[in-house]
Amino acid sequence: MLQSYCLKLPTAVYAGEGALEKLDGIIASREPKKVALFCDKSIFDLGLTDQARKIIEARGIEVAVQSDLAIEPTYSEVQATVDWFAGEGADFILAIGGGSVMDAAKLVSVLATSEYTVHDLLDNPALARKQVYTVMVPTTAGTGAEATPNAIVAVPEDELKVGIVNDAMIADAVILEADMIKNLPRKIAAATGIDALCHAIECYTSTKANPMSDTFALEAFDLIINNIERACDDPEALDAKRAMQLASFYAGIAITASGTTAVHALSYPLGGKYHVAHGVSNAILLSPVMHFNEPAIAERLAAAYDRAIHAGAATVEEKAAAVIERMDAIVEHLDIPKKLGELGIEGVPIDQLAEAGMSVQRLLVNNMREVTLEDAKAIYAQIL
Repeated sequence: MLQSYCLKLPTAVYAGEGALEKLDGIIASREPKKVALFCDKSIFDLGLTDQARKIIEARGIEVAVQSDLAIEPTYSEVQATVDWFAGEGADFILAIGGGSVMDAAKLVSVLATSEYTVHDLLDNPALARKQVYTVMVPTTAGTGAEATPNAIVAVPEDELKVGIVNDAMIADAVILEADMIKNLPRKIAAATGIDALCHAIECYTSTKANPMSDTFALEAFDLIINNIERACDDPEALDAKRAMQLASFYAGIAITASGTTAVHALSYPLGGKYHVAHGVSNAILLSPVMHFNEPAIAERLAAAYDRAIHAGAATVEEKAAAVIERMDAIVEHLDIPKKLGELGIEGVPIDQLAEAGMSVQRLLVNNMREVTLEDAKAIYAQIL
């Protein structure tokens, strides 16, 4: 566990019933000339941006809508969004959407008037400087992107997803509006919810774990373990959905204070090469990586068991095994594939995947058990 640590958060977080109405006060205090609203087509078509637009336009402020954002975009696609923003003359960013939308908006906020590009940030994230005020409104309960300084982009030529990390990308304000996730399709709720579960347990078992990150990671883990199935299964379970929304945010804070580990590191090649959805790729790797890590993280898993499960296990070993078993059961209950073959992916080049996974040292250094190239190959072999 780290002996020296730091916690960085959005300046303001609004949550609870009617939270989106707080946008009016934010707009009044900032007095923007023009607002750029980022979303994707499905969010726009569902009308999830309507209330925010009405709030802004009621103050006589123009809203420029960018609703063509790609899901899990390439760095070139994000650069096109940066160029669009530069041509609009907006001075305020509102992102309403999932992780890809918020990540793109975060990148725009540090690229709006700069000479450097998204590709430059892949090589040197330290170049990023905050230039535009940002408000994040998540429409899924999973990615935690509203809380983190991270932005994930695909790099097609390397068949990999890469995380750009800079504190300048932390949102200025976050609005957790439960209505945004009320009608989330089960498949999306499941994948993004498992992503949040991975964030929580990985951050809690990271070499960079510390008292601050543990506070948020454990609370997120507890909320997810005890709410995710009902939140996905029951459209009327608003209490469970609200719990998942908070858990996603808390897990995002845990990422900022600690960091994810080998689950995320090894999942990036699956997204980059096969375009497997991020939450699904994490779900596929969760059990194999946790079993691999178990000898090094058993005490921490046992503490997570004591916080969230309480099912009769007595020893550290029993509790650690029970946590992994419970997470595996959740993935199965939510009908998320556990093997690449279930996604129609065959002929997988394990050596190539392992080499790509090992390149994500930014996250592998957080893993409490060292992952070698041969270890990575063995883990990938389990998910064919």
